[in-house]
Amino acid sequence: MAAHLVRRCCRLLLLPGPPGRPPGPLPGPPALPRALHGGPPRPAETPQAQPRPREEGAGAEQQLRELIQGAADPQELLRVCGGRGLSSNMAGMALARLARLASERGLDPRALHGDPRLLQLLSTLDGQISQVWNTTLVQVLRALPVLGVPRAGRQVRSVEQEVLWRLRRLPLRQLVLLAEHLAGHRDSPLLPEVLRKLELRWTELEGTRTVVTLMAKVGHLAPTLMERLEDKALELAEQLDVEEMRRVVLALALQQRRCVPLLRALSYHLLQKPPELGLPVLTDLLFAYSKLNFQQPQVLHRLALELQPHLGALTPAQVSRCARSFAALRWLSRPLAEGIAQYSLDNSRDMSLTHLCGIVVSFARLNFQPSCSEEFFTMLHERLRGQEAQLEPALLTDVVWSLCVLQQARPYLRQVLSPEFHTRLRGDTSLRAPSSWLKLIHINATARLEAPGYQGPFLPAELLGGDGDKDKDKAKATPLQRGLWEALPGALGGRDLGRHNVRTVFGWDIDAEVVLDSDNKPLPVRDFSAPHLSHSEGTKPLPPGAKRVAFLCWEFPQFSSRGRDLLGRGALARRHLGRAGFLLVEVPHYEFLELKLERQRVSYLRDKVAKALATDMATDTATDTATDTAT
Repeated sequence: MAAHLVRRCCRLLLLPGPPGRPPGPLPGPPALPRALHGGPPRPAETPQAQPRPREEGAGAEQQLRELIQGAADPQELLRVCGGRGLSSNMAGMALARLARLASERGLDPRALHGDPRLLQLLSTLDGQISQVWNTTLVQVLRALPVLGVPRAGRQVRSVEQEVLWRLRRLPLRQLVLLAEHLAGHRDSPLLPEVLRKLELRWTELEGTRTVVTLMAKVGHLAPTLMERLEDKALELAEQLDVEEMRRVVLALALQQRRCVPLLRALSYHLLQKPPELGLPVLTDLLFAYSKLNFQQPQVLHRLALELQPHLGALTPAQVSRCARSFAALRWLSRPLAEGIAQYSLDNSRDMSLTHLCGIVVSFARLNFQPSCSEEFFTMLHERLRGQEAQLEPALLTDVVWSLCVLQQARPYLRQVLSPEFHTRLRGDTSLRAPSSWLKLIHINATARLEAPGYQGPFLPAELLGGDGDKDKDKAKATPLQRGLWEALPGALGGRDLGRHNVRTVFGWDIDAEVVLDSDNKPLPVRDFSAPHLSHSEGTKPLPPGAKRVAFLCWEFPQFSSRGRDLLGRGALARRHLGRAGFLLVEVPHYEFLELKLERQRVSYLRDKVAKALATDMATDTATDTATDTAT
């Protein structure tokens, strides 16, 4: 009987209401006979029964929430909350609002520490923390440090523990807010767990702001997460605005992550943006590209073009940093470089000596001579006169080396080549010391080869370096060097006619060396004396009309045929070796490695030597003609 009645009730519940019934709540289940429930139905079971006290409580809570959010200062907020029986969730909302008001007003949170109303809020929150909503709980965790609550205190530890229990249930947005907050508190036990959850849920990431924020804030703390973020940023690259691109590139630069696909995508979409990028974007992008050594010609051209009108608005430090960035990228924009030189002349009194030295070093690395070179170097010599001792040895070495490239180093050779200075430099144990010592050897070569009338001092011969560990050098040889060494015997006609991997006393390495007689036929190079070596194998002088040929590999595949002129180091090497009597044959990466067959490379080297000899002969003829005309 009872089972039959239950089935009937279920069937009635599934039947639609009568057609004329007005819209309204569905009818409740039919009342069971009194014999089954033993009395009349209770009021709570009737459809008309409504929880009025609960509605009134919800209205009061909503009114209190509006009062908390509408408070204009911390004291007003504490008056609203004082004397009320707040729930733990409302106490959390009040604490989050209090922290925001204190931060906006710039108030010292210690002034609120003794207030009993604040202590009551903290006690209420701590007493029923399991009832606080997720959003409010995350806001409280971020608010407590702002209010000056000790991180080792019970309240903070209680909130952190509750958040830790809820991590699996938190939405991704709350996890991102947590990660952004905890990035400044790396000692928090929550941080590793939050990062691990983000690594597991990275596919849920949506929106460019979230990805950019995570890359900038916590990418350096979680390499695996950073890889996922790079993939997501590559996917969203087209949607990034200029400011977000700036933040992404800066995050990559500061973390030394050279993600080439992402950099290429950002470069492409950056070129599609409106022409005005803004000064902060220009300087930050230039810094990031130089830090990552990422050369993108179209982007660098645009940065230089748009940066030039803003030079007058830059500080000396910013101008020096921009110059160093372009120099690191080996990118010369002559209009911009001329503008930097003129800026230095116009603001020489406001520029510190360090900033001026940075600009000089940048010009040297780009082998750039400003059109106002006489005024520029006169100003530089006036600023340097008597101030050399104030510069660090490494910086002074860089400056004098740069002036050697720019052919302006004569006044400073004696000071940096003195025994006191190079003894001091040899005692340096920093990471810059090997580079500084090599530059000092270059300066010594300039003094010997390019400073007629200079009588010394010079570096001692025993300090100029020997043959070194040739086996180790060969192990580190580039494909271009190995290809040259393999093809050269075929071009010369024998393996004993050339010398490979030559370290000279000028501080430059020669990839290969050959001696040619007056008929341009190779001679055994080891039979002759070699003043460019610290230890010569042979003793015979070169025959009359013989020439030394130096092969120099050019390792920059992204440069055009005129790119070598941008390398101040290469310009100084060519001058030194040329003054030492070498005929130079340069072997560019982009030409030589395209030749796959051995016979092609042999023919290529023979043609290069023939062209160098023809050029040298034409130069000698022109020099003789000019001398005869002058006579």
